Amino acid sequence: MKEKISVIVPVYGVEKVLGRCVDSILGQTCKDLEIILVDDGSPDGCPALCDAYAERYGNVKAVHKTNGGLTSAWKEGVRQSSGDLIGFVDSDDWIEPDMYERLSEELLRQQADIAMAGLVFDYEDPGYPPRRETNRMDMTVYDREELQGLFPVLLNDGSFIGRSLQPSRVTKLFRRKLVTDNLELWDDRVTVGEDLQMVFAAVLDADKICMIPDYYPYHYWYNLSSMTGGHDPGYLEKILLLRQRMEAISDAKGVYDFRPQIRNDFLSLAVMAVKNEIWRNRTDSFGQVLKNVRRICRDTSVQEALREHTMDRIGLSVRMYLFMMKHGWYLPCHVVTKVFFSWYYRRQE
Repeated sequence: MKEKISVIVPVYGVEKVLGRCVDSILGQTCKDLEIILVDDGSPDGCPALCDAYAERYGNVKAVHKTNGGLTSAWKEGVRQSSGDLIGFVDSDDWIEPDMYERLSEELLRQQADIAMAGLVFDYEDPGYPPRRETNRMDMTVYDREELQGLFPVLLNDGSFIGRSLQPSRVTKLFRRKLVTDNLELWDDRVTVGEDLQMVFAAVLDADKICMIPDYYPYHYWYNLSSMTGGHDPGYLEKILLLRQRMEAISDAKGVYDFRPQIRNDFLSLAVMAVKNEIWRNRTDSFGQVLKNVRRICRDTSVQEALREHTMDRIGLSVRMYLFMMKHGWYLPCHVVTKVFFSWYYRRQE
């Protein structure tokens, strides 16, 4: 028996590409599907575009709210939806026509709670070839017992950012209960790792999950601003909040002690925080950048993670970087980061 699918699309500042996204969902081969466009207080023409789609198509609903961020937008979309199954598409991305038919059929065939696919990073710059990403799991179907066997490496397998679970909510189709039961656990303030907190909680509640191997129907649009990025002076505070929320979810579920893995994941992100400060901070002086790096490395949670992490599958270069962070070698961190990224981006030219 076919089940109704609700697709939630948070919308903000994407006037030029919103049509590509919505049209790809309207073109799905499965027809029992509703689209919830959540205008998160967008300052451009997106609110009018959402209304125009809702007026033209009976299965499109436009929701308008004050700006509250990505998590608040998709949570409101869930509340406004009516489907038995829930999917998510971000408004600057697009999907292949058979994505939800294939995911729903596999979910039904396996009697699973979550069905997963892979994604393709499509770059605006034609010099960057598309890149695929999927879960790092050995099997395509996990029942509850097998899923529990995956818990020891679910968030970190001992390597740098070693997540066995690919955290993107947009590559997955969820049974409604797994989403609605967890809405209160997903903190609107989280802006780094929004998907990770969402998918983590849902997977812990699942009795069975399944994956479609070698299938990459979701196109993640990497535009120039995504690629070059900007300096985020508050990145450390954001990953500290993510760690806090992930630990709170782990504690609330009480099915396994994920704290060591959460610590490892946090430390991986802390390394990225240092690199973000060194490579992307184009406004502060050299001396101030080193002071900012020192602030990150001397943070009590970062130092605790540097002492207590259990990543035993990291290479020599990462070990050296962690050693420099732990022992206050900020200038060598600066030199190594500058040299690496200069080499990396020259290689891409």
